[in-house]
Amino acid sequence: MKALFALLALFCLTLGKPADAQEIEVDLELVLMVDVSRSMTERELEIQRRGYAEALRSDAVFAALQSGLLQSVAVTYVEWAGTQEVVIDWRVLQTRADLDAFADILTSRFDPALRRTSISEALIFGAELIDTNIYAGLRRVIDISGDGPNNQGRHVERARDTVLSKGIVINGLPLLTREGMDSAWHLENLDVYYENCVIGGPGSFVIPVFDWDDFAEAVQRKLVLEMVSRPTEATVVPVQAVNRDPTDCRIGEKIWQDRRRYWDSP
Repeated sequence: MKALFALLALFCLTLGKPADAQEIEVDLELVLMVDVSRSMTERELEIQRRGYAEALRSDAVFAALQSGLLQSVAVTYVEWAGTQEVVIDWRVLQTRADLDAFADILTSRFDPALRRTSISEALIFGAELIDTNIYAGLRRVIDISGDGPNNQGRHVERARDTVLSKGIVINGLPLLTREGMDSAWHLENLDVYYENCVIGGPGSFVIPVFDWDDFAEAVQRKLVLEMVSRPTEATVVPVQAVNRDPTDCRIGEKIWQDRRRYWDSP
């Protein structure tokens, strides 16, 4: 029995991504991290799944996939709030059939929203998925969407810097649609917050979404930029009025504290 337990312990220690393991080379390791926090309505959750599916089936994304040196991309789809759930584990996309199969899984079911908003823990989770997979990407990217600032877990700028130190690029898809967002949590210039506090790395960018009708197109544009590997300067489309400082990387936590004081007051 002791020998059996020792063997099991050794197996557990080797579950990560050992340096000498035979890895599968791909053009890109891409973690798609999609916000499903309580501020999102059921309709918004479905729009996101269907938007990604539509983008993956597009001619533009297939052409971008084919433009790589290896014509091979490893992708995983994760939904996050205060916690994270892997909806589709790592898959290699090389053909239209691969893209269609990934899209079909996304639209096969729709789940209820989770609580809170922890961009920081989502980023750390995404980095761990990259560190422990079986792929060796020429580039490694976490692509994160969200409709509010970080309000749980470690500070977002610390998580961002940890991820960037691993050579992983972070891109952002801030959602300024406001359909399900309680005004108490709304950050007017969420795209600027993402630029200052969330994204980073060579060629990192922000593509804001102002209307749900534009979501699928924004996802398509984002996937093409990530797959064709042409570093650009960070792209932010500015919005108008500012009622909270979007350059304050801890604004989400401050909003949460204000709300807690309001709830706790007599």
